[in-house]
Amino acid sequence: MSEAQASDAQQQSAQKNNPLHGVTLKQVVTELEAEYGWQELASRIDIRCFKSDPSIKSSLKFLRQTPWAREKVEGLWIRLQESKKIWESPVE
Repeated sequence: MSEAQASDAQQQSAQKNNPLHGVTLKQVVTELEAEYGWQELASRIDIRCFKSDPSIKSSLKFLRQTPWAREKVEGLWIRLQESKKIWESPVE
């Protein structure tokens, strides 16, 4: 296996474990807003785009330009997905 093939295989393996793989930022923000609402989002993550006249469009613009805020939003979305898995798992 060449070095390039090994690198590609390693990246594909890493993406399988990435819960954000294939999920757009718009999907993340839309789902969080539907789950929590803007007021709850603003209390969980203290950023102005969730507090002052919030919208999906303005939030996406801000989050795409602000890596630290995007990381917090993606982290909240990942925790939401994990909690859904816990509650939806069949009881044995």
